[in-house]
Amino acid sequence: MNLTRCPKTNFLYFEGGIIINIATIGFSKKTLEHFISLLKNSKTTCLIDTRLNNTSQLAGFAKKNDLKFILEELVGIKYKHSLELAPTQEILTDFKSKLIDWQEYKERYITLLKQRNIEEKINEIIDGHQNICFLCSEHQHHNCHRSLLAEYIKETNPNVNIVHLC
Repeated sequence: MNLTRCPKTNFLYFEGGIIINIATIGFSKKTLEHFISLLKNSKTTCLIDTRLNNTSQLAGFAKKNDLKFILEELVGIKYKHSLELAPTQEILTDFKSKLIDWQEYKERYITLLKQRNIEEKINEIIDGHQNICFLCSEHQHHNCHRSLLAEYIKETNPNVNIVHLC
C-alpha cells in the first residue's frame, strides 16, 4: 500500500482517500484509568459521544461535562457530543423492554442513520480528526449501536479502520 501525506492537512492518503481510524468504547465496567489508557493507546484525538442520555448520575466519570473536562483539559483529547449518531428514545426503550430483538434494533438504527444522512455529515462530525472514538455506555461492542455506526461508516468509506476498545 502506497501512503502519502497531504502537506496542507497532514492526513495520510491511499488510493485517493483519507485513512480514518475509528475506535469504539463503552465506559461501563471500566475505571477512569483504564478508560483513558485505552483512548491514549489507540491514539484517539477526538472522542464522539453517541449517547442519547449522557448526564445521568449513573454515568460516573462519563457524565458529559466531567468527561469533557477530563479529556480536553487533562488528557488533550477533543470531546464532542453528537445526538445525530444516537438511537432514538423509542428504539432504545423498545430494545431494553424486549419489544424488539437485536435484528430489528439494528434495522431501525441503520434506517435512522440513513434518514439522518449520516454518510453525508460524517466529515463534518469527524471535523478533520483521523483517529476518532465513538463512545456509548455498553461495556462490549456486541449488540451496541456504536459498532453498527462504525460499520455503517465503513460501508460508505472503505478507507476506514475499526477497532473496538475493551
